[in-house]
Amino acid sequence: MSGSLQRLRDAGLHLPEAPQPLGAYVPGVRVGDLMFLSGMLPLHRGSPLMTGRLGAELELTQGRAAASAAALNALAVVHGEVGLHAVDRVVRLAVHLACPAGFRDHATVADGASEVFDIAFAPTRHSRLVFGSTALPAEMPVELEVILALRA
Repeated sequence: MSGSLQRLRDAGLHLPEAPQPLGAYVPGVRVGDLMFLSGMLPLHRGSPLMTGRLGAELELTQGRAAASAAALNALAVVHGEVGLHAVDRVVRLAVHLACPAGFRDHATVADGASEVFDIAFAPTRHSRLVFGSTALPAEMPVELEVILALRA
C-alpha cells in the first residue's frame, strides 16, 4: 500500500471508484511528468453528492464536504491512471464554486479539497486559485481542476 493511501486511511478517508466522465473527454491526461485532471466534481456512484449554490441553498460545511468528495474523486482518477505512488505533489488546485454574488467564504470551502491533498501528499503544499461561478455542471456546488507533478 502506498504512503498516500495509508495516510488517507489513517485519516478515515477512502478512495471511491473513479468517476466516469459526464461528456466527451477523458478524466486525466499525462504529459511528461505532469498530469492534468479534467473538472473533478462531488459525484458519488455517478450521481451528484449534492446540488445547489454555496451561501444560498448550501451551507459552508456542505461545501467543504463537496470539495473533499471532489478531491477524493481526483485521487481515485490518479490512482487508476498512474497510481498514487507515482505522484510527487499537487502543483496547482483551481476550485470553482457555484455561489451568488456577495459570497465571501471561498477559501473556507476550498480548504475541504486542500486538506485531502495535504493528507495524501504530506508534507508538500500546493498553489491554489479559488473563484465563484453562477453555475457548474449538473448544478453541483464545486468543481476542481488539478495539476500534479509525477515522479521521474
